[in-house]
Parts: sequence; structure tokens; C-alpha cells
Amino acid sequence: MPVLILCLAAAVILSMMAGRYAISFHELIQLFREKTGGGTADGIARMTRTVFWSSRFPRILAGLMIGASLSVSGAAYQGILRNPMVAPDILGASSGASFGAAIGILLNLNAPAIQLMAFFFGLGAVALAYLVSNSMKSSDRGGVLMLVLSGMVVTALFSAGISIVKYIGDPYDTLPALTFWLMGGLEYVSRSDVLTLLVPVLIGTVPLLLLRWQLNVLCFSDEEAGSMGVNVRLTRFIVILSATLLTSSSVAIGGMIGWVGLLIPHICRMITGPDYRRLLPVTLVFGALFLILVDDAARCVSAQEVPLGILTALIGAPFFLFLLSRGRKSFL
Repeated sequence: MPVLILCLAAAVILSMMAGRYAISFHELIQLFREKTGGGTADGIARMTRTVFWSSRFPRILAGLMIGASLSVSGAAYQGILRNPMVAPDILGASSGASFGAAIGILLNLNAPAIQLMAFFFGLGAVALAYLVSNSMKSSDRGGVLMLVLSGMVVTALFSAGISIVKYIGDPYDTLPALTFWLMGGLEYVSRSDVLTLLVPVLIGTVPLLLLRWQLNVLCFSDEEAGSMGVNVRLTRFIVILSATLLTSSSVAIGGMIGWVGLLIPHICRMITGPDYRRLLPVTLVFGALFLILVDDAARCVSAQEVPLGILTALIGAPFFLFLLSRGRKSFL
């Protein structure tokens, strides 16, 4: 963990300096001294201040929170569903949030309204999957299976809704905006978006970190977990709600950024082992580190910014195939 924190700090400093509009380390120090009242930065151009405080710094903060949120929620879903192949969107959170954002874009709503639509539709999708599974399950193992199957059906339902919105949307206005948003990215993140994201991230992360030891117990059957003093239904509900809150809020701000919640928990499990008391904190830090490094590549790899969802898929899919080909059954 200390090594990961040092790497994360170094990556944050690098991200603040890197980009099409480069900022030197000396200018970076002056900017922070000026902001904290430690002096004035007379030698820094006005454009440098604008680029850093209005665009780059909020973008880095959002990348840290979204990377940590998607990774932690992925690890939590994998724990309560006892399936390491589960991703944060398995219960329909991502597709529901995307559908909400698509409706907002179709109605020409402003950015805060689109984010709220995405957030509430993401929560609604998981609530629907949870209610359907509760009404149909007949056993402990069947309950987990029905929850996954219900999530798959809800995901397909909202994906069809997104396709309908794309079909009826204006091909010269709505469709390009929706397509670009679905590819994911942090290009247009503002300071207000960071403040909007901060509250649900804190509300979702804190319960998962406090309950991480119970995730170890939930890997057993409900009867065994209950015999160890764990309220299985309540714990599972809190974990699902917290993970869904993290996923929906991340999708509402950054769009569809795939593979982070599936890949990062696997890598961290190889480092720490399956104990969630160590796995969740490491996953949180590693996920934040991964996403801001990918975002740096998105900003710097070409003259035109590459959507984050494309880069995460290009990195995640081959690496995951490599892990599968190696047959790492210790973490699969």
C-alpha cells in the first residue's frame, strides 16, 4: 500500500504537468502557493491558470474518484455474487445510467439534469433487478444466480432503450452527442462535476470499507455466514446499494468506461490475495492510479483526444485474455 500511494502521488503530479499545454513543475508549485495564499505567481500566464484550475485539475480529481469507484464496486460485486467474472454493470447499473443520460440528451437537458437522470436510472435499474430476483429465488445459491440473471435481463432491456433513443434522435445533433458520451471520457469535466461526484463517492465507499471483512464471510453460503453473526440480507443490500451508487455516479459524470471494474480487482487479487480486508483498499488506490494514467494517454497520445472507454477496452481485453491463457486459477 505505501508503494501504491507513492506511485499514485507521482502519477498525479505527472498528470498535472502533462498535456497539450505543458506546465512545468516550478509553475505547478507557484500555482498551488498562490491558491493557498503562500505568495503570488506573477510569472505565470493567465492561460496557464485557466487551463489548470478550470480543466486539468478537476479532470484529475474526477479521474481519481471514478477509477477508485469502478474498481471498488467491481470487487464488491465479485465478492457478494461469488463470481470473479462479474463487472460493476452486471446488475444493470451502467446500462440504466446510460439510458437515463440518453433520455436527458434527447430532451436537450442541461449537464446537471443529464447527470441526475443517469444517476437515478442507474439506481432504478439495480432496484428492478433486485426486486425481480427476490420474487423468484428459491434457495441461497439460486438467489445469487437469479440476481445475476435478473441483472442481465435488465441490462438487455435498458440497452434496447438506448438503441431506441439513438434511432429516434437527431442524426446531426443528438446521435453524435450520445455516441461520444457512451464512449466515455473526462474531457468536459468541470469543478461543479467534481463536487457533484464527491458526495456519492464518499457515501458509497465508506460502507464498503467498513464492511469489507464481512465480504469474506459472504463468500460462504448464507447459512454459514449467518452462523458467524452476519446479517446476510442487510449486508448484501448495503453492499449492492453502495456499489451501485458508485457505478451510477461514475457513469453519470464520465460516461461508459468499461473493464476497470473487472480488470483491476483481478490484478489486485494477484497482489494481496482474496482477503477483502486488504483487497478493497489496494483496489481503491490501484483503480485511481490506473484510470488517471489511461487518461494521460488519452490526452497525449494524439492531437485529438481518444475516448477513455476505447483505451480501457484496448488495454483490458488483451490483458484479461493473457490472464485466462495463463490459467491463473488461484484468483479465477
